[in-house]
Amino acid sequence: MKRMKIAIAGAGGRMGRMLIEATLQDAEALLTAAIDQPDSAVLGKDAGELVGMPCGVLVDSDLDAGILGSTCLIDFTRPEGTLRHLEACRRHGVGMVIGTTGFAASGKAAIANAAQDIPIVFAPNMSVGVNVVFKLLDLASRIMSDGYDVEVVEAHHRHKIDAPSGTALRMGEVVAHALGRDLGQCAIYGREGVTGERPASTIGFSTIRGGDIVGDHQVMFCGVGERVEIGHKAGSRMPYALGSLRAARFLSDRSHGLFDMQDVLGLR
Repeated sequence: MKRMKIAIAGAGGRMGRMLIEATLQDAEALLTAAIDQPDSAVLGKDAGELVGMPCGVLVDSDLDAGILGSTCLIDFTRPEGTLRHLEACRRHGVGMVIGTTGFAASGKAAIANAAQDIPIVFAPNMSVGVNVVFKLLDLASRIMSDGYDVEVVEAHHRHKIDAPSGTALRMGEVVAHALGRDLGQCAIYGREGVTGERPASTIGFSTIRGGDIVGDHQVMFCGVGERVEIGHKAGSRMPYALGSLRAARFLSDRSHGLFDMQDVLGLR
């Protein structure tokens, strides 16, 4: 059996550690590199020891050296770091699974451009469950296209730096597309004071930040006398890690192209 050779960026972070644990537990995967910033407190440590599973792979800051022996880099860091990693992967012909959120339009364009040379799965959420929710939202939006107000509510831990979350925005995009609307024109990201009546064509977003909430997302279709709620709650980051490995497996026989989790799961 040919094993996937996996490099992980942001190895010392919460998501990085979860990815290390999931990779070490996957019989079809081999951890080949664990990368972190030059000032990281975990540099030089056994990456496996960070999750109680020593493996002999040391955390390093040299991305180029790390990905040379890898077939895929999994990256859940920050936009500026991911874009630097993207260029290195492109130079060395290494695929990427990108779970980083908060990219500007220029960053998304850079990812699409790099996908001409390397295979990339780029998705706001790697959880299988969340991607099933995306599919359900598309169906619900087409059925409840008239007479229902749409609201997206998301909650995350206090350390998350972007809002609304990439997953919440993707949910809004799915609904807007199904309804034939432009999310950029119909999204409402905050309400305060005397706002007047709610315009029927808008999609509202509410953001909660606090404690150690891993990730809660809910979309409400509010009609007259009824409310339909479709949502997902994550109890840990493991679903994101497992979905990322599934995405890496999807890329293993591809030379280039830009994909998302809907492609990985065959939900198109």
